[in-house]
Amino acid sequence: MLANPLPGRPLIPLAPILSASSFRRAPGTPVRTVLDAGDARLVTSGRVAIALALREIGVEPGDQVLVPAYHSASMVPPVLWRGAEPVFYRVGPDAAVDLDDLADKIGPATRALMVTHYFGFPQTMAPIRALCDARGIALIEDCAHCFIGEHGGRPVGAWGDYAIASSMKFLPIYEGGALVSARHSLDRIVLRSAGAAFEAKIALNSLERGFDYGRLPLVRAALSLPLRAKSALWGRLKRGRGAAAPALAPASSDSSFNFDPAWVDKRSSLFARAMLKLAAPGRIAALRRRHYARLQAALQGLPGVRPLHPRLPDGACPWVFPLLADEPELLAARLQALGVPLTRFGTPFWPGVDAQTCANSAMLARRVLALPCHQELTEREIAWLIEQLRAAATA
Repeated sequence: MLANPLPGRPLIPLAPILSASSFRRAPGTPVRTVLDAGDARLVTSGRVAIALALREIGVEPGDQVLVPAYHSASMVPPVLWRGAEPVFYRVGPDAAVDLDDLADKIGPATRALMVTHYFGFPQTMAPIRALCDARGIALIEDCAHCFIGEHGGRPVGAWGDYAIASSMKFLPIYEGGALVSARHSLDRIVLRSAGAAFEAKIALNSLERGFDYGRLPLVRAALSLPLRAKSALWGRLKRGRGAAAPALAPASSDSSFNFDPAWVDKRSSLFARAMLKLAAPGRIAALRRRHYARLQAALQGLPGVRPLHPRLPDGACPWVFPLLADEPELLAARLQALGVPLTRFGTPFWPGVDAQTCANSAMLARRVLALPCHQELTEREIAWLIEQLRAAATA
């Protein structure tokens, strides 16, 4: 049995957590990331990177931005921040871009298109790139689920005019995103620190996530006094700044969909940037692919469930394992009762987006249960996850 780290928490971590293994390098062929696609700026979240990309493109009031109907609600506020109108296009039953609908949605006011690589599976980008070039619109490659990997001989993110990424989905950090461009200089973007309180909060919260699941016990013991004082310190800082004071960390760190323009010109924390330098993309990709393969093998013969995709493409590094369930609410309730963490991407939709906008998006948001397959899962944890999945599917 696994011990519950804290009341109300899943029994295994949904996202990467800090451990000694985070620093191990793996031999073999180097693996490319979105940061290899071009000029890069490290920011605090993917939604901040979207806002910067739209600003660099010159999106303004009266413009339209094409957004996938299968989306995170955090993708839309940056569009509204620029005064533009989001227009939602359809996807297929496997979340592939519906090229015909996309072409139909491009109009005279269309300024930019966002394309999402869902769950770490790259979209087929060549025809999308050709369409954008032919119609004179900018392409934003959304790599929030796809920080590591290659497609068509290029690192992810190299097909777009701009690419955005979310490093916090792939590394054991409390915040982190990136804006990258293979086609344009980012010299005009000047980022500044969010301050000492932000730097301290990110470092301590990143460490605490690991401590909650039994990682780095010696470090936890050494930091026991500072961690005990942390809550009181944050309370004093907030009281000192007043009720309307800026948050010490971006809303994305706490899984909120909110967008605060105050973070647009803030750089990622020193802690997160250090983790990026120390990270081993080859090891991360290899472990995620291995865990993905084990989950896929465990599904064989289980009733009412199957992988969203029949295979994991070469060069892809999954964010999570997208499980397509016939009875998703029942299965989700069983898994959560067993302590299994889940992600339900695409819920809630932006107001006004529903099954009439795109039936496949509504189906995917309802039926896909995303399971963790990240590199920080231990052998015991991945075996436990498989056992619970089998139990829940056959109950």
